[in-house]
Amino acid sequence: MTGDDDADGPFHRAQLLAELGRHDEAVEELTSGPAPGDVAVLTLLARVHLAAGRPAEALAVADSASAAAPDAVAPLVARAFALTDLERYAEAAVTADRILAVGPADPYAQRAAAGILAEARNGQPALHAAWRGVELALDEPQAHLVLALVAARLHLFDLAERAYREALRLDPGLAEAGRDPGVIRLERRRWAEALERVSELDTVEPTRAAALPVEEGVRRLVLAGGAWTVVGSLLVALAGGLSRVAAVLVAGAVGLALWRFAARVPGLRREVLPELRRTDRPMVLAVQAVLAGPLLILLHALVGTPWPLVAAIAVVTAAGLTVLTRMFR
Repeated sequence: MTGDDDADGPFHRAQLLAELGRHDEAVEELTSGPAPGDVAVLTLLARVHLAAGRPAEALAVADSASAAAPDAVAPLVARAFALTDLERYAEAAVTADRILAVGPADPYAQRAAAGILAEARNGQPALHAAWRGVELALDEPQAHLVLALVAARLHLFDLAERAYREALRLDPGLAEAGRDPGVIRLERRRWAEALERVSELDTVEPTRAAALPVEEGVRRLVLAGGAWTVVGSLLVALAGGLSRVAAVLVAGAVGLALWRFAARVPGLRREVLPELRRTDRPMVLAVQAVLAGPLLILLHALVGTPWPLVAAIAVVTAAGLTVLTRMFR
């Protein structure tokens, strides 16, 4: 037996123990072995902690592995998983962006980053990365599984169904992936469980309004919300001495309509707007302007002057022009 065999022994034993669900024993093997600071050992240790439901410990170890190998994808993936489990979604999304940057031609990096973004901050970048992962590895079932997850989170259900069907064709065992306690196929289990949660949510809420594709939903929200605000402001202005009372009623009606419409845009507050802040600031301002419309109408009820109504019409008109100029470029 060579020295390398001696060094690899604890690593392989830890893998076997982790696959059997004996996580504490796997941790003991890795931390007491001959190379506890090795990047591969640290990455496996982080994955074992993740499988055991210990994201804080996993994050500390993954950070150590990433510090030792800043451009290594696997430690970054473990780090992003830990951040997601800790509900530190913004940091997880930043780490996913880093994974995309260091592995533009790596199918594992692309699909892992897409899956992380699907949990942390879904949107167009997640969909692009998922498609890239499929293009780079057409025969990899996890690539299609991640595409299904991203599409489902975006309420692109036809695409999600096709992608999941292809993933099952390539790996029929995916249907039971959520019962796998090991670390070698940790991603496979996470994506399958996440997709199952999304599917359960859609089953629990069968009566909700049909969702819109994200970009189309944002455009309609701005244009329809702006139109409601303009009409509502004019009605209040024509109400004469009852304008303050009318302002309260109109602001409530417009606000409720906006809330219902916004509910049809998947992940608007948590995912879409944070992504737009990074990539399309004018569109964020347009959405915010429309959402401010009912508040400005309500402000008229408080101050009695027509200027809040003028401001409401002005800001939603500017927001609508922002959308229209993009549609007819």
